[in-house]
Amino acid sequence: MTTPGFPMSQPVASSGCRLSKEHLMVAVPVALVAAVGGFLVGHYLSRRSCKKGQVNTSFNKDSPKVVHSFDIEEIGSKAVYCRCWKSKKFPYCDGAHTKHNEETGDNVGPLIIKKKDA
Repeated sequence: MTTPGFPMSQPVASSGCRLSKEHLMVAVPVALVAAVGGFLVGHYLSRRSCKKGQVNTSFNKDSPKVVHSFDIEEIGSKAVYCRCWKSKKFPYCDGAHTKHNEETGDNVGPLIIKKKDA
C-alpha cells in the first residue's frame, strides 16, 4: 500500500531524533545554564515570598517574651495598637502596616479598642 505524496523508493523517516556532536556541544551548555538560572531564580523568589525571619526585629530583644498590659481606665475612649511590629511608636500603631502590606502582600492591620457608645 502506498501513501499519497510518498514515493515507494524512499523510506519514511523514523521517529528517532539524531543530534550531531556540534549540536550537542551547543545544546548541553545552553541547557545547563538554563537549569542553573531557573534554579537560582526560583530560589530567590521563594526566599522573598516565604520569609521565615523574626517578626519582632527591634523591641525588647533582651526579654524572652514581649508582653504589654493596659488598664481600661488608662485607654480613654479609644486606643489603636500595632500588630505588624513595624511601628516606630510600638506598641501603638503609627500606620506602618500600610507600607508593610504593600511590600509583602500581607493584610495585617491594627488592633482598635474603644468604649461602646452608650
